[in-house]
Amino acid sequence: MSPEASAKGTVPFGEYRTWYRVTGELGAGRPAVVAVHGGPGSTHDYLLPLARLAEDGWPVVHYDQLGNGGSTHLPDKGPEFWTVELFENELANLVERLGIADDYVLFGQSWGGPLCARHAMTAPPGLRGLVVANAPASYPLWLEEMARLRAALPPEVDATLRRHEAAGTYDSEEYLAAMRVFYDRHVCRVTPWPRDFLSSFMEIYNDPTVYYAMNGPNEFHVIGSLKDWSIVGDLHRIRTPTLLISGRHDEATPAVVQPYHDEIPGARWEIFEESSHLPHLEEPERFRAVLTDFLKSL
Repeated sequence: MSPEASAKGTVPFGEYRTWYRVTGELGAGRPAVVAVHGGPGSTHDYLLPLARLAEDGWPVVHYDQLGNGGSTHLPDKGPEFWTVELFENELANLVERLGIADDYVLFGQSWGGPLCARHAMTAPPGLRGLVVANAPASYPLWLEEMARLRAALPPEVDATLRRHEAAGTYDSEEYLAAMRVFYDRHVCRVTPWPRDFLSSFMEIYNDPTVYYAMNGPNEFHVIGSLKDWSIVGDLHRIRTPTLLISGRHDEATPAVVQPYHDEIPGARWEIFEESSHLPHLEEPERFRAVLTDFLKSL
């Protein structure tokens, strides 16, 4: 279990509110670790185990990105509202509002990875370290790798997926069952799924506004506004010490993560052999050791 939050609340973000929780004491010595969740359109819940870092002196900030969880929901906003820049601005606003802009580390998981990388490109003076976990740098490249992973599924599973994708019947029980085969291989290999992961999964299901607009109906069928988005070619601008994390069975395959390693000077890459997309849930002890080692090196 993750430690109890020492503070919860919301900060204003324009006319909206961003929900956050802090575990540990901000400004008490070590930099705050800001956990930036995936999706877009997921919630902080599945990253709650990171709160254990507070036991070793790193305060941890979780937050829900706009449109989901405890933050302002905006189900009537169209796809044009949900932009990368919106979430970049929200992250910068949160860091400023919490008073940690002079001393913090970013942990970006999945979609949170390129979001944090974009933030790091602006060379914030207080950013001490960057962790990019299980993340794409290019959605076109992500889609190429999704096609490869799907081709390795049992033929009848992929045929079922394609039939429902052509018809747009993403809510059918048959489609969801076939989707689960991919998820059990490449998203979370722990069975049953951990409660924190299920919580985030259900939050997306309950309000898929952001996820559908930017991503699509699921992890491997990206038809939203991100489908052509890439930060490859810009990553060399990052000068922050960087740790890359991925799983051997990850939907974020080595080809997906490679641009970060190629372009970010000195980036260190750890592959978790028994994990897919969620090493912090699949190999929690090794994950904590790797992350703590990186934090101590900063």
